[in-house]
Amino acid sequence: MSRRRCIWPLWENRAPGEQCAGNMVEKGQGNSGKRRGRIRNILSGAMILAGSMFWLGGCHGSQGLAAYEIPGEFDDSGQYEITFWAKNDTNKTQTRIYERAIDDFQALYPNIRVNLRLYTDYGKIYNDVITNIATNTTPNVCITYPDHIATYLTGKNLVVSLEELFAHEKYGLGGSEIRFDAPEQEEIIPQFLEECSFGGHYYAVPYMRSTEACYVNKTYVEALGYTLPETLTWDFVWEVSEAAMERDGEGNFAVNGQKVLIPFIYKSTDNMMIQMLRQLDAGYSNEEGEIQIFHDTTKELLETMAEHAGTGAFSTFKVSGYPANFLNAGQCIFAIDSTAGATWMGTNAPLIDISEDRLVDFETAVMTIPQFDTENPRMISQGPSVCIFNKADPQEVLASWLFVQYLLTDDVQIAYSETEGYVPVTSKAQNSEAYQEYLSRSGEDNNLYYDVKISAAKLLLDNVENTFVTPVFNGSASLRDAAGQLIENTVKSVIRKQTVDDAYFEKLYGDVTSLYRLDQSGESVARGKAELGKLPQTAAVLLWALAGTWILILLYLLLRMAKRKKNQ
Repeated sequence: MSRRRCIWPLWENRAPGEQCAGNMVEKGQGNSGKRRGRIRNILSGAMILAGSMFWLGGCHGSQGLAAYEIPGEFDDSGQYEITFWAKNDTNKTQTRIYERAIDDFQALYPNIRVNLRLYTDYGKIYNDVITNIATNTTPNVCITYPDHIATYLTGKNLVVSLEELFAHEKYGLGGSEIRFDAPEQEEIIPQFLEECSFGGHYYAVPYMRSTEACYVNKTYVEALGYTLPETLTWDFVWEVSEAAMERDGEGNFAVNGQKVLIPFIYKSTDNMMIQMLRQLDAGYSNEEGEIQIFHDTTKELLETMAEHAGTGAFSTFKVSGYPANFLNAGQCIFAIDSTAGATWMGTNAPLIDISEDRLVDFETAVMTIPQFDTENPRMISQGPSVCIFNKADPQEVLASWLFVQYLLTDDVQIAYSETEGYVPVTSKAQNSEAYQEYLSRSGEDNNLYYDVKISAAKLLLDNVENTFVTPVFNGSASLRDAAGQLIENTVKSVIRKQTVDDAYFEKLYGDVTSLYRLDQSGESVARGKAELGKLPQTAAVLLWALAGTWILILLYLLLRMAKRKKNQ
């Protein structure tokens, strides 16, 4: 007697051993029935994949969350657990500041538990956020940059707009029910707060601010017969850098007596291009997200960099290495990096990445970045901001907002700014007796009062009015990367002895436009205005993989059916 078995569609939940009703085939018979069974199984799998795609698509932002509404009262009886993603640059002192801030905050709000997750790179935070958007597992509070937030706005009401929270009588900035001495909105430095406003809303508050500085080996500049001007110019830096390329009879560089010297190294080439263009009033982008960077002025700047890269007088961090390491070893004269990197710069730097036997003794000057017009200096304002992600529970969001405000208190602001060349973002902290005393003690030691670090902070404090920020839109992070890529590619091409001419730059513009999808910026901006950005790359790859799997399954099915039909 032939055995019988049942073929259930995958979507039917049948118990083991359940009797067949009408979906039976006998072994050795009913090939068409078996074929229909396989078809059902394949199609059911395809339907599951399709359902997964539909779920992910819906999660992406077509439905989103309801707009956040502030509760009338904070519920002290509820227990809230919030996650805080932050960057500490492997600085243990910064880690302790975060941990102390959390402990002190939790003492004031025992029903709020803050879980700290530390990163060493803002890019990793960014990547993890956009990955977690697809699975609705974003953190509650995140240290980030406005350019990144513009991309986070991929789901309706995903990031909380803060203007109503700012002004709330009880729980707003300096509100009546806040259990600590929070700053009022007017006490946040206006230029820093404005960086967090785009798309008609405030989506973040500033946490720390820095700019870029040029750390100069003054000893070598004077040994070459030059005197540092009050304000550096690009012409001066290029001239001194080329003069430093002179070698002695043994092939050593005359100024340092070593085989290695790169007089001018720039760490963040995206900032280099952005600042040069702003100083020349040349196009980069506008508030509408129009890409303006690909023009003759950009080409002329790249040609100048190519010229000096060709002699060996100029290079970048990505090509040659960390500027501070070359500076401290006497192998660089002009090292441009963030003021937040000041603790790595100079003979007596508290943080160094080279062995002590390689350190060279020299005088370090901390100066503004080179300018084209010294009467109208322009330098970028940068530094981490803090955003809040929306959640289903309004009380959980309010708990996050209370913690964010605590990060703006004097104790946290001053303690963190003392770790590197950052400055506090509130006038309340900047004008406090504690912070002013800190600044006044510059040079007392080479740790807390390291003179190069405090000089870097003072540089920004003295130039707040000369700082600027770039327009923020969905795609502005890609444009920033593209700006740096133009320089990096040019320098690498020169090192590889490639011809750098008009044809080269035309191709470079096209390659960079394609690499960062800048030709799609108009569509991205339109979605950004509707608070629906591009689908995060990770989620997009997953969706396309699912779609491809479904198509392959259907193709396989059709081919099998065609083959069987042919054999009949």
